Amino acid sequence: MSGPCSCRAPLPLLTPPPRASSKVRARVRISPSAQPLWHCSGSVPLDRDRSFVKRWRLRHVSCYKNSEEESPSNGTDYNFIDNQNSNSSESTPEEPDTKRNHWFSRLYEVVGMSSAVDNNGWAVPWTAKTIIQVMLLWVASFWLVGSWIIPFLAHWAGFNKQSLTYRGQAIYSLITDLAEGLAGISILHYCLSKFKPLPPGWFRFNFKLNFSLRDNWLLDIAVGCLFFPLVNLLSHVNLLLVPALPAPPVGLSGVEQSIVAQDPIAVGLYALVVTVCAPVWEEILFRGFLLPSLTRYMPVHWAIFMSAVAFAFAHFNVHRILPLILLGILMGAVFTKSKNLLPSMVFHSLWNWFVFWDLLK
Repeated sequence: MSGPCSCRAPLPLLTPPPRASSKVRARVRISPSAQPLWHCSGSVPLDRDRSFVKRWRLRHVSCYKNSEEESPSNGTDYNFIDNQNSNSSESTPEEPDTKRNHWFSRLYEVVGMSSAVDNNGWAVPWTAKTIIQVMLLWVASFWLVGSWIIPFLAHWAGFNKQSLTYRGQAIYSLITDLAEGLAGISILHYCLSKFKPLPPGWFRFNFKLNFSLRDNWLLDIAVGCLFFPLVNLLSHVNLLLVPALPAPPVGLSGVEQSIVAQDPIAVGLYALVVTVCAPVWEEILFRGFLLPSLTRYMPVHWAIFMSAVAFAFAHFNVHRILPLILLGILMGAVFTKSKNLLPSMVFHSLWNWFVFWDLLK
């Protein structure tokens, strides 16, 4: 079609869209004083376009094809230009805004996804009251069982810890640790019983191995073990910052005495306490309960740090605060990545074995 349009005026609302093969558009200048109602040949009324009566606007009508030049505009004449293989001048200023808005929306989407990942994983049905209750009762039970109940029962049964043999002291230490751990789990069970059944994901043990690089918790443990020298260095830094106070000389501990005496059964019992019992109880409390509970009030990375600080202070040794905080952060990171208590327990056990092996040398 090489002639003008058969209508008296361009019909922007009724003209069919151009074909994909020829992107031809015409620019129409409409006077603000023009008739608001447009009529085609045949007196077919069209709907009012609200934008026509507000200001000068540009409308695109598919009327000419293969035209090369733009005609002069006079009054209400219609100017047709060939827009094939070219973009209209009106869309050019909008491109930077469109790109900027697109970039901002993508950034907002990424931030939203990251925040959802950080806070997604545990549904916490209890409040801070339950968290404080569990932790205070655990500290109280740990102190009562280890310092009062077990010594009282041993004295009532006619045993004195100082008079026991190396193996007897190792058995005494194992019984004390088992009693403390069972007391802590009983308190946890009692305080959370009113929230049962617990939401999925709590206190999860999964022995299944995934050998992908992303979900392989054995690889996470191996990476965490690379930080053992740094933890050991922090132990020396902690001693420099908080020097040990002068104290009267004390004898060797039961573990050291068993090592010196080269009693394999006593050493094995102590190794069981250090590498199995302690990691299980502590990981259930600090990583299994405290860390996920804190995610109700803070992001996951802050929950990891705060649970690590609580883990360090729970050992009641100011000369080991810094290395224990770093250990708590590493174990918390291993746990939150897999949502599985088994990797953090294995990692905790490996660190305790690393320390115990250093005593054996």
